[in-house]
Amino acid sequence: MHKFEEAFAIYDRLKASDPNDVMADLGIAHLHLLMGDFEAGWTGREVRWKSSTLGGDYAKVQQPIWLGNESLEGKTILIAADEGLGDTIQFVRYVPMVARLGAQIILVVQDALHSLLSRFSGIAQCIPLSASSHLPAFDFHCPIMSLPLSLKTKLESIPSAISYLPNPPRARVRAWKERLGPHHKFRVGLVWSGNPEHLDDYNRSIPLRTLSSVLDVSATFVSLQKDPGSDDRKAMQERPGLLDFSDDLTDFVETAALIKCLDLVVAVDTSVAHLSASLGRPTWVLLPYTPDYRWLLDRDDSPWYPTMRLFRQTSSRDWREVLDQVRSELRLRTFLFEGFQASAAFENPFR
Repeated sequence: MHKFEEAFAIYDRLKASDPNDVMADLGIAHLHLLMGDFEAGWTGREVRWKSSTLGGDYAKVQQPIWLGNESLEGKTILIAADEGLGDTIQFVRYVPMVARLGAQIILVVQDALHSLLSRFSGIAQCIPLSASSHLPAFDFHCPIMSLPLSLKTKLESIPSAISYLPNPPRARVRAWKERLGPHHKFRVGLVWSGNPEHLDDYNRSIPLRTLSSVLDVSATFVSLQKDPGSDDRKAMQERPGLLDFSDDLTDFVETAALIKCLDLVVAVDTSVAHLSASLGRPTWVLLPYTPDYRWLLDRDDSPWYPTMRLFRQTSSRDWREVLDQVRSELRLRTFLFEGFQASAAFENPFR
């Protein structure tokens, strides 16, 4: 409801009733982050380690945690994924900053991201989570989601390189270009739903039948959606113009290679949105009225990703309003693309 002061007051009453209420502490931290108070927010998020249900598959280690206070010169640090795929993609941007402090880095990531991030700059070794029970020696560890705290990130100091992930192999990009054929139309990748087990998925995901209102734009639409539900599969069959390569998107490297061949990615708040923007590709993200904390409030850009644009629900909480705006903006983009194509063909009729 965006009644944030009332929300803080409710959390205060919960804390007065139970000073050890970890979820109340975490709620307070996320409210601070959503409102741009990073100092309080990053510090507050460390309370997650007090809960047995948070922290996911993070490795249980004896070495001390590094939160930015000790010198890393000549030391080895384990940086490991501790939350979702999109979180890992977003916060792996900090790894080169840690390397510049003189550290040797062992990076542990979800298996699905291993092939993509094993070539990441500044690391000595990249290990999939499934193999993390046998780790080489290290001096410190840091959960990847604690790196903004360790490196004292404020709103105005977010490291926001246009592109920071390793590019996919040229051969894979070339194969997708050949498969897509001549580039006569504006190409748009689509992702409309996330992991259904995510606690907020009912807010962030959109049925394809609802999203299909944008598909009447004169563009080539490519599905980047993995594991669509049965209703979405039926909707895809009704839209033969929607290219579906989901069975061939076997890992994030393959998805990255396809994204490199597109002009734009339109997605809900999922890992593919992070992947596209971290590759420096134009990315539009469709957000619910109260989004995840990382998207902040009342802005259509993201300080995390220079090539990203945010389309937000208003207080009406209506996706149709968002999709009407997306469709209007897409029509403009396709018009400009077609104009450029016509101009280039006129200048060189043998092109």
